[in-house]
Amino acid sequence: MSRTSAQSQSPADSPTAAPEVPVDSSLTPGLKQRHLSMIALGGVIGAGLFVGSGTAIAAAGPSIILAYAISGALVMLVMRMLGEMSAAYPSSGSFSVHSERAIGSWAGFTAGWSFWFLLCVAVGLEGLGAAGIVHGWVPGVPEWAWVALFMLVFCGTNLAAVKNFGEFEFWFAALKVGAIALFLVIGVLAILGVLPGTGAPGMSNLTGHGGFMPNGSEGLIVGLLASVFAYGGLETVTIAAAESEHPVQGVVKAVRTAMWRIGIFYVGSMAVVVALLPWTAKEIPAKGPYVATLDHLGIPAAGQIMNVVVLVALLSAMNANIYGASRMSGSLVSRGLGPKALGAISGGVPRVAVLTSSVFGFVCVLLSYWRPDDVFMWLLNTIGAIILVVWFFIAVSQLILRRRLEREAPEKLVVRMWAYPYLTIVALVAMAGVFVLMAREAGTRDQLLWTGGLTLILAITGYARQKLGAPKEVATPQD
Repeated sequence: MSRTSAQSQSPADSPTAAPEVPVDSSLTPGLKQRHLSMIALGGVIGAGLFVGSGTAIAAAGPSIILAYAISGALVMLVMRMLGEMSAAYPSSGSFSVHSERAIGSWAGFTAGWSFWFLLCVAVGLEGLGAAGIVHGWVPGVPEWAWVALFMLVFCGTNLAAVKNFGEFEFWFAALKVGAIALFLVIGVLAILGVLPGTGAPGMSNLTGHGGFMPNGSEGLIVGLLASVFAYGGLETVTIAAAESEHPVQGVVKAVRTAMWRIGIFYVGSMAVVVALLPWTAKEIPAKGPYVATLDHLGIPAAGQIMNVVVLVALLSAMNANIYGASRMSGSLVSRGLGPKALGAISGGVPRVAVLTSSVFGFVCVLLSYWRPDDVFMWLLNTIGAIILVVWFFIAVSQLILRRRLEREAPEKLVVRMWAYPYLTIVALVAMAGVFVLMAREAGTRDQLLWTGGLTLILAITGYARQKLGAPKEVATPQD
């Protein structure tokens, strides 16, 4: 009997009146606990933190600390909700499976395929970013060639046993965590004035240059929107947990450490940057906040050191997103919510899904060269708010499933959402507030509209499939 089929329930103890959503019994549990722990730890550190946060600081000033704290609190609530459901029902379909259980197959279809689309486009974007860095070191090789190389490497990694993905992510995450930890130690020493060659800045950079909120609430809003999307990708750990040795324990540990990871890595590093540098410093958006800070402190070769770290962050994201996209599409197909051809599993790996996700990512790269002003920009706008759509499905699903679990299978509530249902409702209201803020800002309004259009198309398609009685389950081979 397979590991997952052994966990399946009889109709009597099923926490939902709807037919059971099949689990991924044919995937190989090749991830060890150390892999999952480091994926959870390093997954929160992305290129958006290293580079994209510079623009947010330029808009919000020192209040970027508050922006990251507010959005971080929202993310912690979402991860707690997702952890509660994933501990009860480990599956590589993660929130898509939970949405299907709670709301219906149309919801699982919409959440799953929108997330797949987001990850595939992100693979292309990360490939472009990584190629740009390496091209600067080796200008004789064109950027597209580097992208092709990265795609081949990570496609190959994901086509092999899942433990290869785990090993790559383990070491990528270790380097990112080490870099952030070292940055924080250096920064705190500089703030205290004990770093050689530096003096304690005190509160001058936090309260001077226009104050803590120099651009008022509008600047805070811009910083808040930027910080919300910087947290995207944390969901991958619940997808990976389904292929770990101990999926429930892995989810529990990852969720329970989310708070301090977000607090230290994101909020802490933003506090260090704006405490040491005036937010008006042109170097922050130009070089990125980490490079600008290290240069300010006179750290030798700071730019090149951080370029290596950013490159690792981009390659790590490529690897993780190909993995996440292939598992999500494979799970959708196994539940009858996608083309059967994508569901073929060989050696415990959904290899057709891996190839499809990688090819789509490479197509995005080609579009960036061929049609940068229309098609590629359309792709960028379309994925702009997808993560919020996914979070919305997570919150609604948790509201419904928690009630069923308490009534029919309370022993599965290994992780519990805090102050249910009140904090879940608070999170939903906060997400609605972010949608409103996006509609108000000219720079994000188009993203909201395009994402809304994609979500509506997927929802209508999924609902039509549900009403027409499309096959809900596809048999998968047992281990």
